[in-house]
Amino acid sequence: MVRALIVSVLVGVMCPILGAYVITRGRAFMGDALAHSVLPGMVVAFLLGISPFFAAVPAGIVIALLMGTVSRRTGISEDTSIGIVFAGMFALGLVMLSRATSVNVNIEDLLLGQVLGVTQTDVYVSVALTALVLIGLYAFHRQLVYTTFDEVGASVVGIKTNLIEYVLLALLALVIVIGIQAAGIVLVMAMLVTPAATGYLLARRFVGVMIIGALVGAASAIVGLYLSFHADLPSGPSMALLATLMFTIAAVFKGTWPLKREG
Repeated sequence: MVRALIVSVLVGVMCPILGAYVITRGRAFMGDALAHSVLPGMVVAFLLGISPFFAAVPAGIVIALLMGTVSRRTGISEDTSIGIVFAGMFALGLVMLSRATSVNVNIEDLLLGQVLGVTQTDVYVSVALTALVLIGLYAFHRQLVYTTFDEVGASVVGIKTNLIEYVLLALLALVIVIGIQAAGIVLVMAMLVTPAATGYLLARRFVGVMIIGALVGAASAIVGLYLSFHADLPSGPSMALLATLMFTIAAVFKGTWPLKREG
């Protein structure tokens, strides 16, 4: 339970922080697609008998970069390239899982999460990945904010917007891999988007969106985990429902306040 709590809090904090960039850029679908696309990497990890993190992290980064590359190289819209890679990789993962008779993994656990099954190694890897994401955000925060609100202006002042885009995709892949262990493939989307959207309703500055989103995400993770334990409910859906409840309350009582376009 302690290990589950640590990983859940990491997910609840990191997903909304990066989710602030995602929702402001209109990239919510990217998070859902990445969560499904790392399935082949996780199956490979199960076949090798290692933690899913060790295969899903590089797989997630490669797939995230592939999504951006397909759009830029072919000229098709970004959401189309995301959909193509998303469907193909998820289908490949399901085929691999069906053929891997030596893997005793329930697909429902992958989709809905199995936070109570995390190992001590998973905790260490989650902490290390969280630290790596925080370092990356600290190093590229100014460029990320600039390109989020004014991509043309950022390019004019010399910021390599394509590089920053790939940095965001790589960080997003890391956060999603962390979140899958707790919230599952399907519900990691809710932890990535919903708390950040709640922060967007309540904050007037971009940093405020990140802070409020992290607080909402952490609260949803902690309360959702204990609620699932005592009420015998699945942990991932419990966290997602609490996050959605907080968003609903914010939307009803606060309305949509205009967010100042500044960091």
